[in-house]
Amino acid sequence: MMTNTNSYDIIKTLLRTEKSTQLEPARKYLFLVDKRANKVQIRKAVEEIYKVKVSSVNTLISPGKLRVVRREAGYEPDKKTALVTLKEGNKIETT
Repeated sequence: MMTNTNSYDIIKTLLRTEKSTQLEPARKYLFLVDKRANKVQIRKAVEEIYKVKVSSVNTLISPGKLRVVRREAGYEPDKKTALVTLKEGNKIETT
């Protein structure tokens, strides 16, 4: 659990992938978030940054993948993503 952080420390970026853009008509957006943040903190951060009302938050931690660079093996760090559903009439402007 994170304490004394601002919204920009919790929400790292809005993920713009082919799959996530198909979710936008259903008012669902995918965010890359800090691994220590919980659902309540993510909800408050999205509402503060984008000035919208959040209906629900679902989170997922993806384990890091094995990568080989110059014959040296290593793992990418784990990633936490949040699927945020907005209330009716709210939308995030993406360009």
